[in-house]
Amino acid sequence: MSPTSTLVLVPARMAASRLPGKPLADVGGRPMIVEVARRAVAARIGRVAVATDTQEIADAVRAAGYEAVMTRADHPSGSDRIHEALGVLDPAGAVEIVVNVQGDLPTIAPEAIRRAVLPLENAQADMATLAAQIREADERTDPNVVKVVGSPIGPQLLRALYFTRATAPYGDGPLYHHIGLYAYRRRALERFVSLPPSPLEQREKLEQLRALEAGMRIDVAIVDTVPLGVDTPAHLERARAILAEENGF
Repeated sequence: MSPTSTLVLVPARMAASRLPGKPLADVGGRPMIVEVARRAVAARIGRVAVATDTQEIADAVRAAGYEAVMTRADHPSGSDRIHEALGVLDPAGAVEIVVNVQGDLPTIAPEAIRRAVLPLENAQADMATLAAQIREADERTDPNVVKVVGSPIGPQLLRALYFTRATAPYGDGPLYHHIGLYAYRRRALERFVSLPPSPLEQREKLEQLRALEAGMRIDVAIVDTVPLGVDTPAHLERARAILAEENGF
């Protein structure tokens, strides 16, 4: 997949209930959204843009030298926001792969972003995502840690069968912590956002189940670590500490 056919989009909005103003919170001397954009650019897989409904976010991103695109404020999810941004940035349809990097992952490794597109080298995969093996015992039963259940299809690769907040699968063996970063074939993203919420999606509160229930194939690349998702003031302080200890990538 060439960089010219891949578009990396970072959706961002200000309306975070547990951490208002999250995208502009300072991490490592930069607004969080700028740090995520910086890491997405460092992945070197394609054009990168932040998709937002807030002028203040767009201004901060552009001031740091990165691209931003304005989108509507009424999108129900980041997937819908990146779909609109795709149409704005590439109306001619040249982009084949769209990568959705959440804007609250300021410790995401560029290598992990690169890994997210590798499963799409298999033409049968509609979407791709990431997971890491669970190492902490308490995470096995934590409903806030989403697990992916999948069949091995290659070295460090799974075909996703299900995503759940429950402890699954049963029995001996590894459990995998799902990481919410997605790569879509363009046609898969267009189909996904056209579908209504599915029964299991609504029950588990997991959007990716909509794709599986519709018969779409999601392949999973296994990475070593789970990036910190920033949702609370405590997470923000932890992210600042992690970045303070980092010496580049």
